[in-house]
Amino acid sequence: MATSATLAASAIVLGLLFGFLIGLRILAALSALLWRKPPGSERIADDQLSVLTILIPLLREEASVVRALVDAIARLDYPPDRLDVKILVEADDGKTIRAVLEAGLPAWFEVIPVPPGEPRTKPKALNYGLASARGEFIAVFDAEDRPSTEQPRAAMAAFRSGGKSLAVVQAPLLIHNGRDGWLARQFQIEYAIHFNVWLPFLARLGLPLALGGTSNYFRRDRLEAAGGWDAWNVTEDADIGLRLARFGGEARMISPPTLEEAPSRLGPWMNQRTRWMKGHLQTWLVLMRKPFRATREMGVVRFFATQLTLGGALVASALHAPLLLWLPFGIFLGGMAPWQFALFAAGYASTIFAAFAADKQGARAWAILSPLYWPLQSYAMLRALIEMKQRPHFWAKTPHHIAELTPIDIRTSAPEPGPRTDNVIQLEFRFDAPENADPR
Repeated sequence: MATSATLAASAIVLGLLFGFLIGLRILAALSALLWRKPPGSERIADDQLSVLTILIPLLREEASVVRALVDAIARLDYPPDRLDVKILVEADDGKTIRAVLEAGLPAWFEVIPVPPGEPRTKPKALNYGLASARGEFIAVFDAEDRPSTEQPRAAMAAFRSGGKSLAVVQAPLLIHNGRDGWLARQFQIEYAIHFNVWLPFLARLGLPLALGGTSNYFRRDRLEAAGGWDAWNVTEDADIGLRLARFGGEARMISPPTLEEAPSRLGPWMNQRTRWMKGHLQTWLVLMRKPFRATREMGVVRFFATQLTLGGALVASALHAPLLLWLPFGIFLGGMAPWQFALFAAGYASTIFAAFAADKQGARAWAILSPLYWPLQSYAMLRALIEMKQRPHFWAKTPHHIAELTPIDIRTSAPEPGPRTDNVIQLEFRFDAPENADPR
Protein backbone atom coordinates (compact mmCIF):
# COMPACT_ATOMS: atom_id res chain seq x y z
CA MET A 1 0.00 0.00 0.00
CA ALA A 2 2.74 2.45 0.97
CA THR A 3 4.68 1.62 -2.19
CA SER A 4 1.63 2.24 -4.38
CA ALA A 5 0.95 5.55 -2.63
CA THR A 6 4.59 6.61 -3.11
CA LEU A 7 4.51 5.72 -6.80
CA ALA A 8 1.23 7.58 -7.29
CA ALA A 9 2.56 10.66 -5.49
CA SER A 10 5.79 10.56 -7.52
CA ALA A 11 3.80 10.33 -10.74
CA ILE A 12 1.75 13.38 -9.76
CA VAL A 13 4.85 15.42 -8.82
CA LEU A 14 6.60 14.51 -12.08
CA GLY A 15 3.41 15.24 -13.98
CA LEU A 16 3.21 18.71 -12.44
CA LEU A 17 6.88 19.34 -13.24
CA PHE A 18 6.56 18.22 -16.86
CA GLY A 19 3.25 20.03 -17.25
CA PHE A 20 4.82 23.27 -16.09
CA LEU A 21 7.80 22.81 -18.43
CA ILE A 22 5.48 22.04 -21.36
CA GLY A 23 3.53 25.20 -20.58
CA LEU A 24 6.72 27.24 -20.52
CA ARG A 25 7.80 25.73 -23.86
CA ILE A 26 4.47 26.69 -25.43
CA LEU A 27 4.78 30.23 -24.05
CA ALA A 28 8.34 30.43 -25.37
CA ALA A 29 7.20 29.32 -28.83
CA LEU A 30 4.37 31.87 -28.81
CA SER A 31 6.84 34.53 -27.73
CA ALA A 32 9.15 33.61 -30.62
CA LEU A 33 6.26 33.85 -33.10
CA LEU A 34 4.83 37.09 -31.77
CA TRP A 35 7.96 38.92 -30.65
CA ARG A 36 8.85 41.67 -33.06
CA LYS A 37 12.54 41.89 -33.68
CA PRO A 38 13.80 45.21 -32.29
CA PRO A 39 15.26 47.64 -34.83
CA GLY A 40 18.97 47.31 -35.45
CA SER A 41 21.23 49.47 -33.32
CA GLU A 42 23.24 52.32 -34.75
CA ARG A 43 26.61 51.22 -36.10
CA ILE A 44 29.37 52.08 -33.63
CA ALA A 45 32.28 54.00 -35.14
CA ASP A 46 35.52 52.05 -35.34
CA ASP A 47 37.39 54.40 -33.02
CA GLN A 48 34.70 53.92 -30.35
CA LEU A 49 34.86 50.13 -30.33
CA SER A 50 36.50 48.49 -27.34
CA VAL A 51 39.35 46.03 -27.65
CA LEU A 52 37.87 42.56 -28.00
CA THR A 53 39.86 39.48 -27.02
CA ILE A 54 38.81 36.30 -28.81
CA LEU A 55 39.87 33.07 -27.11
CA ILE A 56 39.96 29.97 -29.32
CA PRO A 57 40.99 26.72 -27.58
CA LEU A 58 42.09 24.02 -30.03
CA LEU A 59 42.98 20.38 -29.53
CA ARG A 60 44.05 17.80 -32.11
CA GLU A 61 42.55 19.69 -35.03
CA GLU A 62 43.07 19.04 -38.72
CA ALA A 63 44.88 21.66 -40.81
CA SER A 64 41.77 22.23 -42.97
CA VAL A 65 39.67 23.01 -39.89
CA VAL A 66 42.23 25.49 -38.58
CA ARG A 67 42.54 27.26 -41.95
CA ALA A 68 38.76 27.63 -42.26
CA LEU A 69 38.55 28.95 -38.70
CA VAL A 70 41.30 31.51 -39.27
CA ASP A 71 39.60 32.74 -42.44
CA ALA A 72 36.25 33.07 -40.64
CA ILE A 73 37.74 35.09 -37.77
CA ALA A 74 39.78 37.26 -40.15
CA ARG A 75 36.58 38.24 -41.99
CA LEU A 76 34.83 39.60 -38.91
CA ASP A 77 33.64 43.17 -39.35
CA TYR A 78 35.82 44.56 -36.58
CA PRO A 79 38.94 46.73 -36.78
CA PRO A 80 42.04 44.50 -36.63
CA ASP A 81 43.80 46.95 -34.32
CA ARG A 82 41.01 46.38 -31.78
CA LEU A 83 41.08 42.59 -32.03
CA ASP A 84 43.21 40.45 -29.75
CA VAL A 85 42.86 36.89 -31.05
CA LYS A 86 44.49 34.18 -28.97
CA ILE A 87 44.71 30.61 -30.22
CA LEU A 88 45.18 28.32 -27.22
CA VAL A 89 46.92 25.01 -27.90
CA GLU A 90 48.24 22.33 -25.59
CA ALA A 91 52.03 22.65 -25.56
CA ASP A 92 52.42 18.94 -26.35
CA ASP A 93 49.77 18.84 -29.11
CA GLY A 94 52.14 18.68 -32.07
CA LYS A 95 49.38 18.01 -34.59
CA THR A 96 47.47 21.22 -33.86
CA ILE A 97 50.64 23.29 -33.55
CA ARG A 98 51.70 22.22 -37.04
CA ALA A 99 48.23 23.06 -38.37
CA VAL A 100 48.35 26.52 -36.79
CA LEU A 101 51.85 27.22 -38.10
CA GLU A 102 50.72 26.30 -41.61
CA ALA A 103 47.55 28.41 -41.49
CA GLY A 104 49.20 31.76 -42.29
CA LEU A 105 47.92 33.76 -39.33
CA PRO A 106 47.02 37.46 -39.59
CA ALA A 107 49.30 39.74 -37.60
CA TRP A 108 46.78 40.30 -34.81
CA PHE A 109 46.61 36.58 -33.96
CA GLU A 110 48.71 35.17 -31.13
CA VAL A 111 49.38 31.54 -30.30
CA ILE A 112 49.59 30.62 -26.62
CA PRO A 113 50.80 27.16 -25.59
CA VAL A 114 48.97 25.85 -22.53
CA PRO A 115 51.33 23.93 -20.21
CA PRO A 116 50.53 20.24 -19.79
CA GLY A 117 48.86 19.24 -16.57
CA GLU A 118 45.51 18.31 -15.11
CA PRO A 119 42.81 19.04 -15.80
CA ARG A 120 43.19 18.95 -19.58
CA THR A 121 39.95 20.81 -20.25
CA LYS A 122 38.72 23.68 -22.35
CA PRO A 123 38.01 25.97 -19.35
CA LYS A 124 41.57 25.50 -18.09
CA ALA A 125 42.85 26.72 -21.47
CA LEU A 126 40.39 29.64 -21.42
CA ASN A 127 41.60 30.77 -17.99
CA TYR A 128 45.18 30.59 -19.21
CA GLY A 129 44.31 32.80 -22.18
CA LEU A 130 42.29 35.19 -20.01
CA ALA A 131 45.38 35.92 -17.94
CA SER A 132 47.09 37.55 -20.94
CA ALA A 133 44.01 39.06 -22.60
CA ARG A 134 44.15 42.75 -23.56
CA GLY A 135 40.45 43.28 -24.20
CA GLU A 136 37.76 44.90 -22.12
CA PHE A 137 35.46 42.23 -23.54
CA ILE A 138 36.15 38.52 -24.02
CA ALA A 139 34.65 36.24 -26.69
CA VAL A 140 34.95 32.46 -27.00
CA PHE A 141 34.85 30.41 -30.20
CA ASP A 142 35.44 26.75 -30.99
CA ALA A 143 37.36 25.20 -33.86
CA GLU A 144 34.30 24.50 -36.02
CA ASP A 145 32.65 27.91 -35.56
CA ARG A 146 31.79 30.17 -38.47
CA PRO A 147 30.42 33.39 -36.92
CA SER A 148 28.45 36.01 -38.81
CA THR A 149 30.71 38.86 -39.81
CA GLU A 150 28.52 41.41 -38.01
CA GLN A 151 28.30 39.44 -34.74
CA PRO A 152 31.04 41.24 -32.71
CA ARG A 153 29.60 44.67 -33.49
CA ALA A 154 26.12 43.46 -32.48
CA ALA A 155 27.56 42.24 -29.18
CA MET A 156 29.28 45.56 -28.52
CA ALA A 157 26.05 47.43 -29.31
CA ALA A 158 24.22 45.19 -26.83
CA PHE A 159 26.76 45.93 -24.11
CA ARG A 160 26.50 49.65 -24.79
CA SER A 161 22.70 49.65 -24.48
CA GLY A 162 22.57 47.09 -21.66
CA GLY A 163 24.67 48.99 -19.15
CA LYS A 164 27.17 47.70 -16.61
CA SER A 165 24.79 45.04 -15.28
CA LEU A 166 24.91 43.19 -18.61
CA ALA A 167 27.59 40.56 -18.01
CA VAL A 168 27.31 38.28 -21.03
CA VAL A 169 25.84 38.23 -24.52
CA GLN A 170 25.05 34.94 -26.25
CA ALA A 171 24.83 34.60 -30.02
CA PRO A 172 22.62 31.81 -31.40
CA LEU A 173 24.27 28.66 -32.72
CA LEU A 174 22.87 27.15 -35.91
CA ILE A 175 23.71 23.78 -37.41
CA HIS A 176 24.97 23.90 -40.99
CA ASN A 177 25.24 20.16 -41.73
CA GLY A 178 21.70 19.01 -41.00
CA ARG A 179 21.64 17.20 -44.35
CA ASP A 180 24.30 14.77 -43.12
CA GLY A 181 21.67 12.39 -41.80
CA TRP A 182 18.78 11.90 -39.41
CA LEU A 183 20.89 12.41 -36.29
CA ALA A 184 22.36 15.70 -37.53
CA ARG A 185 18.89 16.87 -38.58
CA GLN A 186 17.46 16.17 -35.11
CA PHE A 187 20.42 18.01 -33.59
CA GLN A 188 19.65 20.93 -35.91
CA ILE A 189 16.05 21.09 -34.68
CA GLU A 190 17.17 20.79 -31.06
CA TYR A 191 19.60 23.71 -31.46
CA ALA A 192 17.02 25.81 -33.29
CA ILE A 193 14.54 25.41 -30.43
CA HIS A 194 17.17 26.05 -27.78
CA PHE A 195 18.78 29.15 -29.30
CA ASN A 196 15.87 30.69 -31.24
CA VAL A 197 13.03 29.98 -28.79
CA TRP A 198 14.10 28.90 -25.31
CA LEU A 199 17.11 31.10 -24.49
CA PRO A 200 15.56 34.30 -25.96
CA PHE A 201 12.45 33.62 -23.87
CA LEU A 202 14.47 33.24 -20.66
CA ALA A 203 16.53 36.33 -21.50
CA ARG A 204 13.41 38.44 -22.06
CA LEU A 205 12.17 37.36 -18.61
CA GLY A 206 15.53 38.30 -17.05
CA LEU A 207 16.24 34.72 -15.97
CA PRO A 208 19.69 33.07 -15.84
CA LEU A 209 21.00 31.44 -19.02
CA ALA A 210 22.92 28.18 -19.06
CA LEU A 211 25.08 29.43 -21.91
CA GLY A 212 26.11 27.55 -25.03
CA GLY A 213 29.78 26.65 -25.16
CA THR A 214 30.75 29.17 -27.80
CA SER A 215 29.90 32.59 -29.26
CA ASN A 216 29.68 34.08 -25.76
CA TYR A 217 30.81 37.68 -25.24
CA PHE A 218 31.70 38.59 -21.66
CA ARG A 219 32.30 41.87 -19.92
CA ARG A 220 35.78 41.12 -18.61
CA ASP A 221 35.46 42.67 -15.17
CA ARG A 222 32.26 40.70 -14.54
CA LEU A 223 33.89 37.48 -15.74
CA GLU A 224 36.91 37.97 -13.47
CA ALA A 225 34.73 38.95 -10.50
CA ALA A 226 32.92 35.64 -10.91
CA GLY A 227 36.23 33.78 -10.81
CA GLY A 228 36.59 32.95 -14.49
CA TRP A 229 35.76 29.49 -15.77
CA ASP A 230 35.68 26.40 -13.57
CA ALA A 231 38.61 24.38 -14.94
CA TRP A 232 37.14 21.12 -13.60
CA ASN A 233 33.62 21.48 -15.01
CA VAL A 234 33.12 19.83 -18.41
CA THR A 235 30.32 22.24 -19.36
CA GLU A 236 32.01 25.43 -18.27
CA ASP A 237 29.50 27.44 -20.33
CA ALA A 238 26.46 26.44 -18.28
CA ASP A 239 28.42 26.88 -15.05
CA ILE A 240 29.68 30.38 -15.79
CA GLY A 241 26.23 31.48 -16.98
CA LEU A 242 24.70 30.59 -13.62
CA ARG A 243 27.67 31.92 -11.65
CA LEU A 244 27.40 35.29 -13.39
CA ALA A 245 23.73 35.37 -12.35
CA ARG A 246 24.76 34.68 -8.75
CA PHE A 247 27.04 37.73 -8.93
CA GLY A 248 24.19 39.92 -10.15
CA GLY A 249 25.03 39.78 -13.84
CA GLU A 250 22.42 39.82 -16.58
CA ALA A 251 22.44 37.96 -19.89
CA ARG A 252 21.11 38.91 -23.31
CA MET A 253 20.75 37.24 -26.69
CA ILE A 254 21.72 38.83 -30.00
CA SER A 255 20.57 37.72 -33.45
CA PRO A 256 23.67 37.31 -35.70
CA PRO A 257 24.36 33.56 -35.54
CA THR A 258 27.34 31.26 -35.59
CA LEU A 259 27.28 28.20 -37.81
CA GLU A 260 28.34 24.99 -36.10
CA GLU A 261 28.73 21.36 -37.07
CA ALA A 262 26.60 18.63 -35.51
CA PRO A 263 27.93 15.10 -34.99
CA SER A 264 26.35 12.98 -37.70
CA ARG A 265 27.44 9.59 -36.29
CA LEU A 266 26.10 8.03 -33.11
CA GLY A 267 29.47 7.47 -31.41
CA PRO A 268 30.66 11.13 -31.45
CA TRP A 269 27.12 12.32 -30.67
CA MET A 270 26.90 10.04 -27.64
CA ASN A 271 30.33 11.05 -26.34
CA GLN A 272 29.49 14.73 -26.68
CA ARG A 273 26.05 14.37 -25.09
CA THR A 274 27.45 12.30 -22.23
CA ARG A 275 29.90 15.11 -21.47
CA TRP A 276 27.10 17.67 -21.59
CA MET A 277 24.92 15.66 -19.22
CA LYS A 278 27.84 15.12 -16.86
CA GLY A 279 28.70 18.81 -16.90
CA HIS A 280 25.10 19.85 -16.27
CA LEU A 281 25.01 17.47 -13.32
CA GLN A 282 28.21 19.04 -12.01
CA THR A 283 26.74 22.52 -12.46
CA TRP A 284 23.52 21.60 -10.65
CA LEU A 285 25.36 19.90 -7.79
CA VAL A 286 27.60 22.94 -7.29
CA LEU A 287 24.52 25.17 -7.26
CA MET A 288 22.82 22.94 -4.70
CA ARG A 289 25.87 22.58 -2.46
CA LYS A 290 24.62 25.64 -0.56
CA PRO A 291 21.07 26.16 -1.84
CA PHE A 292 20.10 28.88 0.63
CA ARG A 293 23.17 30.92 -0.26
CA ALA A 294 22.45 30.41 -3.98
CA THR A 295 18.85 31.53 -3.45
CA ARG A 296 20.01 34.64 -1.61
CA GLU A 297 22.53 35.51 -4.36
CA MET A 298 20.31 34.79 -7.38
CA GLY A 299 16.97 35.78 -5.91
CA VAL A 300 14.09 33.42 -5.22
CA VAL A 301 12.50 33.64 -8.67
CA ARG A 302 15.75 33.16 -10.59
CA PHE A 303 16.83 30.30 -8.33
CA PHE A 304 13.60 28.34 -8.77
CA ALA A 305 13.56 29.12 -12.48
CA THR A 306 16.99 27.50 -12.69
CA GLN A 307 15.66 24.47 -10.83
CA LEU A 308 12.88 24.13 -13.39
CA THR A 309 15.05 24.68 -16.45
CA LEU A 310 18.34 22.97 -15.59
CA GLY A 311 17.03 20.50 -13.02
CA GLY A 312 13.91 19.75 -15.05
CA ALA A 313 15.97 19.11 -18.18
CA LEU A 314 18.15 16.62 -16.30
CA VAL A 315 15.11 14.74 -14.99
CA ALA A 316 13.46 14.74 -18.41
CA SER A 317 16.61 13.42 -20.07
CA ALA A 318 16.78 10.53 -17.61
CA LEU A 319 13.12 9.60 -18.10
CA HIS A 320 12.72 9.90 -21.89
CA ALA A 321 13.51 6.25 -22.64
CA PRO A 322 11.64 4.69 -19.67
CA LEU A 323 8.52 6.71 -20.45
CA LEU A 324 8.62 5.82 -24.13
CA LEU A 325 9.00 2.14 -23.28
CA TRP A 326 6.13 2.39 -20.81
CA LEU A 327 3.82 4.16 -23.27
CA PRO A 328 2.61 1.14 -25.31
CA PHE A 329 2.07 -0.93 -22.16
CA GLY A 330 0.17 1.91 -20.58
CA ILE A 331 -2.05 2.31 -23.62
CA PHE A 332 -2.80 -1.33 -24.39
CA LEU A 333 -2.78 -2.77 -20.87
CA GLY A 334 -4.57 0.08 -19.19
CA GLY A 335 -1.71 1.19 -16.95
CA MET A 336 -1.79 4.83 -18.05
CA ALA A 337 -4.26 7.34 -16.67
CA PRO A 338 -5.93 9.65 -19.24
CA TRP A 339 -4.13 12.69 -17.82
CA GLN A 340 -0.78 10.96 -18.24
CA PHE A 341 -1.47 10.16 -21.87
CA ALA A 342 -2.65 13.75 -22.43
CA LEU A 343 0.57 15.05 -20.84
CA PHE A 344 2.70 12.88 -23.13
CA ALA A 345 0.76 14.06 -26.19
CA ALA A 346 1.06 17.68 -25.07
CA GLY A 347 4.82 17.33 -24.68
CA TYR A 348 5.12 15.90 -28.16
CA ALA A 349 2.90 18.63 -29.63
CA SER A 350 4.76 21.40 -27.81
CA THR A 351 8.06 20.21 -29.33
CA ILE A 352 6.62 20.30 -32.84
CA PHE A 353 5.14 23.75 -32.14
CA ALA A 354 8.48 25.02 -30.82
CA ALA A 355 10.26 23.59 -33.87
CA PHE A 356 7.81 25.41 -36.13
CA ALA A 357 8.46 28.66 -34.25
CA ALA A 358 12.24 28.21 -34.19
CA ASP A 359 13.37 26.73 -37.46
CA LYS A 360 14.59 28.93 -40.30
CA GLN A 361 16.34 26.16 -42.24
CA GLY A 362 13.46 23.98 -43.42
CA ALA A 363 13.96 21.16 -40.92
CA ARG A 364 10.80 21.56 -38.84
CA ALA A 365 9.01 18.63 -40.51
CA TRP A 366 11.67 16.31 -39.02
CA ALA A 367 10.41 17.19 -35.55
CA ILE A 368 7.72 14.54 -36.06
CA LEU A 369 10.46 11.95 -35.48
CA SER A 370 11.77 13.60 -32.32
CA PRO A 371 10.36 10.93 -29.93
CA LEU A 372 12.83 8.51 -31.51
CA TYR A 373 15.64 10.97 -30.72
CA TRP A 374 14.78 11.66 -27.10
CA PRO A 375 15.60 8.19 -25.70
CA LEU A 376 19.21 8.58 -26.83
CA GLN A 377 19.54 11.25 -24.16
CA SER A 378 18.51 8.76 -21.47
CA TYR A 379 21.38 6.49 -22.45
CA ALA A 380 23.72 9.50 -22.44
CA MET A 381 22.48 10.35 -18.94
CA LEU A 382 23.19 6.81 -17.77
CA ARG A 383 26.72 7.04 -19.14
CA ALA A 384 27.10 10.45 -17.50
CA LEU A 385 26.17 9.05 -14.10
CA ILE A 386 28.74 6.29 -14.51
CA GLU A 387 31.42 8.77 -15.62
CA MET A 388 30.63 11.03 -12.66
CA LYS A 389 31.85 8.18 -10.48
CA GLN A 390 34.72 6.85 -12.61
CA ARG A 391 36.19 9.91 -14.39
CA PRO A 392 34.25 13.07 -13.55
CA HIS A 393 36.61 15.50 -15.31
CA PHE A 394 37.25 13.54 -18.50
CA TRP A 395 36.63 15.69 -21.57
CA ALA A 396 35.52 13.64 -24.59
CA LYS A 397 36.90 15.30 -27.70
CA THR A 398 34.36 15.86 -30.52
CA PRO A 399 35.96 15.45 -33.97
CA HIS A 400 35.44 18.28 -36.46
CA HIS A 401 35.21 18.14 -40.22
CA ILE A 402 34.88 20.65 -43.00
CA ALA A 403 31.46 20.60 -44.63
CA GLU A 404 29.90 22.80 -47.28
CA LEU A 405 28.14 25.62 -45.48
CA THR A 406 24.51 26.41 -46.16
CA PRO A 407 24.06 30.17 -46.66
CA ILE A 408 21.81 31.38 -43.89
CA ASP A 409 22.50 34.77 -42.39
CA ILE A 410 26.21 35.15 -42.96
CA ARG A 411 27.30 38.24 -44.85
CA THR A 412 30.08 37.79 -47.36
CA SER A 413 30.90 41.44 -47.93
CA ALA A 414 33.27 41.72 -44.98
CA PRO A 415 36.44 43.79 -45.17
CA GLU A 416 39.43 42.14 -46.70
CA PRO A 417 41.57 40.32 -44.14
CA GLY A 418 44.64 42.20 -42.97
CA PRO A 419 48.22 41.29 -43.73
CA ARG A 420 49.39 37.84 -42.81
CA THR A 421 52.64 36.85 -41.32
CA ASP A 422 54.46 33.56 -41.11
CA ASN A 423 56.67 34.48 -38.17
CA VAL A 424 54.11 35.62 -35.64
CA ILE A 425 54.94 32.71 -33.33
CA GLN A 426 58.23 33.20 -31.52
CA LEU A 427 58.01 30.09 -29.37
CA GLU A 428 59.71 26.74 -29.08
CA PHE A 429 57.59 23.62 -29.31
CA ARG A 430 58.28 19.94 -29.03
CA PHE A 431 56.65 17.72 -31.60
CA ASP A 432 57.49 14.36 -30.07
CA ALA A 433 54.38 14.05 -27.92
CA PRO A 434 51.95 11.25 -28.79
CA GLU A 435 48.94 12.35 -30.83
CA ASN A 436 46.58 10.36 -28.60
CA ALA A 437 47.30 12.29 -25.40
CA ASP A 438 44.38 12.61 -23.01
CA PRO A 439 41.77 14.91 -24.57
CA ARG A 440 40.32 17.92 -22.89
